[in-house]
Amino acid sequence: MSSNTPPSSSTTLKNLSTEELVELAQQNEKDTRALQELVQRYQRSVYMTLYQLAPERNDISDLTQDVLLRMCRSIRTLRNPKTFKYWLNRIITNLFYDELRKAPRRLRTVSMDEPLSYGGDEGDENGPARDIPDVSQHPENNALSSELDEKIREAIQNLPEQFRTIIVLRELQGMSYEEIASLTNSNLGTVKSRLARARLKLQEAMAPYLKGK
Repeated sequence: MSSNTPPSSSTTLKNLSTEELVELAQQNEKDTRALQELVQRYQRSVYMTLYQLAPERNDISDLTQDVLLRMCRSIRTLRNPKTFKYWLNRIITNLFYDELRKAPRRLRTVSMDEPLSYGGDEGDENGPARDIPDVSQHPENNALSSELDEKIREAIQNLPEQFRTIIVLRELQGMSYEEIASLTNSNLGTVKSRLARARLKLQEAMAPYLKGK
């Protein structure tokens, strides 16, 4: 940004990149227009991520508002505007785990020692479990509109908690293994292993539907 003066037009704000909006929001605490644009731009993404992480909850809208409020309150602490999406995902996952700790429940689990049913190393990007429908390529506003999307959504919902979190962060948010490991306080090997198992389970869940088509 070449100027510290926020644009006066909302249309101009909509044309700015996320990085530029973050810089404007940090520069002038009293002018909240850039921050409001960030909220409008990312509120659906936040909602969809929380919905995929915790589909059984009926307070996703409230959790979304909590995330956006935390974002607004903490925007000036973000040192590198280029990392905004990762930073926002950290807020989402931190709130998600906070909620889990507040209301502990019996989670669906599976054995981490269960062998994978295909050859190669766990987490191998070239393994056959990679060949699942790529939901990250669908526009968010159409994510639940088609029959295929609905089947994928249901399959993700039915994954055990630890697998669902990994698949949402990787496939829907497009985060790197390193970022996921940092967000979930896991090592890289665990992330790759769980992602491989999650993909395999999604592939198995989708197989009857795809075969029927």
